[in-house]
Amino acid sequence: MKIIFFGSSEFAVESLNKILKTQKHKVICVVTQADKKQGRGLKLVFTPVKEAAIKNNLKIYQPQDLHSSQTLNYLKELDPELFVVVSYGKILPKELLEIPKIFAINLHASLLPKYRGAAPINWAIINAETQTGVTIIKLNPRMDAGEIILQKQMPIEDTDTNISLEKKLAILGSDLVIEAIDLITNNKHKLVKQDETVMSLAPLMKKENGLIRWDEPAQKIYNLIRGSLRWPGAYTHYQDKIIKIWEAGFDYNIKSNAVPGEIIGSSKEGIVVKTGEGNLLIKKLQPESGKIMPAYDFLQGHKIKIGDRLL
Repeated sequence: MKIIFFGSSEFAVESLNKILKTQKHKVICVVTQADKKQGRGLKLVFTPVKEAAIKNNLKIYQPQDLHSSQTLNYLKELDPELFVVVSYGKILPKELLEIPKIFAINLHASLLPKYRGAAPINWAIINAETQTGVTIIKLNPRMDAGEIILQKQMPIEDTDTNISLEKKLAILGSDLVIEAIDLITNNKHKLVKQDETVMSLAPLMKKENGLIRWDEPAQKIYNLIRGSLRWPGAYTHYQDKIIKIWEAGFDYNIKSNAVPGEIIGSSKEGIVVKTGEGNLLIKKLQPESGKIMPAYDFLQGHKIKIGDRLL
């Protein structure tokens, strides 16, 4: 099977490597997003998929415009049989999807039709789901709305973060990608329409999605923290400065009539904050323009006292 692989993020690397490892199919080109300038020195940074493609001496293509005749003609000349799309970051237009001889498939990190969109892993944790999974669909021009080829479930553990769950789903998804390609190769695949009545969305996370509302239950805040690591990060304000919270738990010992957001305890374990229901124990945090640190270390350098309030 002659495959063009579309991918950009770390999540996609597992699938690309798994396809290469099987040695049953030929990746004739890797399409990934453009290099970006990052950091103070504006250093040019490759996508993780491009890094993997370079290591494996694969042909790489980074189109600026998926609709352009240049892009369409370039990919047509490669004469692919199948597109495999994993966390590429852009919706493929209809004219592009018509290029492969068979069709294009996509690996999505949710149990479609639930959580269509760019951030299914984040929202599944934030929304307190206990199950998630991966889905292989036949791509169409509508976002994550194609017919289902394969699907597999996975439990979400209470300690999972979006980072740890992404790694698990990347491995699970890579196995499913191989299974789907084999089914398609042998013409044994089936296409099942998605049930639009149970569809839900998982839009790209915005900065404001990370703001902690202390009048909400401790469990809900805990889910926000573990579901939004790296970006946007669950954050609060202390003395007009932003503090991001990286790790938290619960405190069941302190009884208080304090208002939500009020600090009601501190120890080597961390900082205890009153919420709308229960107490949250902040274990690791990151002060504005600072490094991630244990909450206890933060206490040593700041005059935080009982009764101070996070907003």
